[in-house]
Amino acid sequence: MNIQSSFNKMNPRSRKRQHTDHNDYLNYRHDHPGTMPGTLRIAQDAQTTEINLIDYTIEKAIKSKNLTPQNCASYLHTDSVSWFDIAGLGSEEILQQIAEIFQLDSYLIEDVVNVPQRAKVEEFSEQLLIIAQMAIPKPYGEGFWLEQVSLVLGKTYVISFQEEPLKDCFELVRERILNNKGKIRTLGTDYLTYALWDAIIDGYYPILESFRERIAGLEEEVLFNASLKTLEKIYIAKKELLILHRAIWPQRNALEFLLQENTNFFSKKARTGLKDCYDHSLQIIETLDAGDELLEGLLNLYLSSISNKTNEVMKLLTIVSTIFIPLTFVAGIYGMNFNPEASPFNMPELNWYWGYFICLGVMLGISLTSIFFFWRRGWFKQQLPPKTRFNFPTER
Repeated sequence: MNIQSSFNKMNPRSRKRQHTDHNDYLNYRHDHPGTMPGTLRIAQDAQTTEINLIDYTIEKAIKSKNLTPQNCASYLHTDSVSWFDIAGLGSEEILQQIAEIFQLDSYLIEDVVNVPQRAKVEEFSEQLLIIAQMAIPKPYGEGFWLEQVSLVLGKTYVISFQEEPLKDCFELVRERILNNKGKIRTLGTDYLTYALWDAIIDGYYPILESFRERIAGLEEEVLFNASLKTLEKIYIAKKELLILHRAIWPQRNALEFLLQENTNFFSKKARTGLKDCYDHSLQIIETLDAGDELLEGLLNLYLSSISNKTNEVMKLLTIVSTIFIPLTFVAGIYGMNFNPEASPFNMPELNWYWGYFICLGVMLGISLTSIFFFWRRGWFKQQLPPKTRFNFPTER
């Protein structure tokens, strides 16, 4: 199979799962006008392609690493189920050989290699292509990694294409196969495909749980210690929720398509599992929508908090001004310097023996009276909302 290829030298997207890579997932990959169909655009920093295999029957399971494409050919016509886990999309020659051995359509391998693509399901003559977005929480700190995973379902095999070999959410599936847990080794490739897709979707739940804690912390910060840093945190959280929403929503549509179409690739048992995946995707979407609404409420609360702080400052300035205005008036009167000797009406109290202390006493009395008045009106009390927590459900 002749597959056209070229290296993408325009802003290659790092495959190191950095948090800033999320910007790329706001826009799907597209070809330039006039590009030949089936063209592969491999980033220069893409990881080297590795082929790992788990081949199993009811009686046994064999795990092999670092296979060559030629080694894969011997597993195509056996009675066992073969799971080819291909990690890394940087070896053009190996990818072409894989496409030739498995007779993958040029459009299929193009969608697999040219990441990121919108999650979807596409049927070919002998294979079914599933493109999904896998989300993995970071082990330390906030945030997550997002990676495209492509599943190719054949008659006796399943191929999973990942961008990187470092980490994925399939470890529990591997353990179930190798340790013969559950019914996975008694069923076919369609059930394996369901199990892998279910692992991808369930991988969103730990991230949602971390968002629950983040939003609770942001709530307290907005109420009691709001700053510009708080506004930045809210914006980052909203952006991450948007990215997760864009990653899971097309998968929900793809699952709905499979459940509505009478495809021959999935048995009744596997379709029941796909219905469960569909329910989980709906729950994740609803939780993301609820989280976005909470963050929108926190944003409005932040703006109200900043406005309240400004009002508190203005209230303090008003109190100080109100106290000192009458004092300034009294000081201004006695600062006019009329000569008391020229007329008996020109400030006769200036000649009083206790006049100075009487004036200070009057000014002190005015100040204390003003302070007492403001205290009775409750102006010295800082009104803060009660400490509450939002309910952000993420449990299945």
